[in-house]
Amino acid sequence: MIDTAFGMFSEVDCILFLIEATSTEIGRGDSKILEKIKESGKPCILVINKIDLVKKEELAKLISIYSKEYDFSSVVPISAYKDKNTDILVSEIEKLLPYGPKFYSEDEYTDQTSRQLVEELIREKALKFLNEEVPHGIYVEVEKFKSRKTTKGEDIYDVEATIYCLRESHKGIIIGKGGTMLKKISTYARQDSEKMLGTKVNLKVWVKVKEDWQEKDNIVNKFKLK
Repeated sequence: MIDTAFGMFSEVDCILFLIEATSTEIGRGDSKILEKIKESGKPCILVINKIDLVKKEELAKLISIYSKEYDFSSVVPISAYKDKNTDILVSEIEKLLPYGPKFYSEDEYTDQTSRQLVEELIREKALKFLNEEVPHGIYVEVEKFKSRKTTKGEDIYDVEATIYCLRESHKGIIIGKGGTMLKKISTYARQDSEKMLGTKVNLKVWVKVKEDWQEKDNIVNKFKLK
């Protein structure tokens, strides 16, 4: 995935370099990324996330450390969790994008199907609520995605999905005590799915172990990791 990202540098108009505000120095991995950014010659925005977790003095020190290493187009401290300064980040990105023809209509915002978007919503909620407990070694597959009318004549989607993880121990964490974690993931994913689809959603989610999923090209390619 990292090699794929580096390989795209020559094709982009700008680069976003995302780090965490809780960092105190430039680690080995970030140093390698900085070198690749320097080689690309592309304008780069330094995005510092999780500013809600540090003091202003610590943030200022981190900005100073990175600014000495590279002349960033801009530095934007944000809190994705609290949606702070994300509008500023969008504005800074727009400044670096050249004008060009419209390739898609204004109401066409993705080439993914509704089924794929629901998969992404479920995976997003799982990663958000599990925090550091489970590695990002999970993927979601929607097995059923069917619309119907309720007895009251209202539109509703019946969606059945499975969260696949790498280990049995991860399965227990995803489900949670008494199924509380899985219920939380499902509830928030259902709410966002209803907003996206503009209709009611009957969502059922299961958890299964598939230890070798990362070796399956058809699954890995869904995330464009190759």
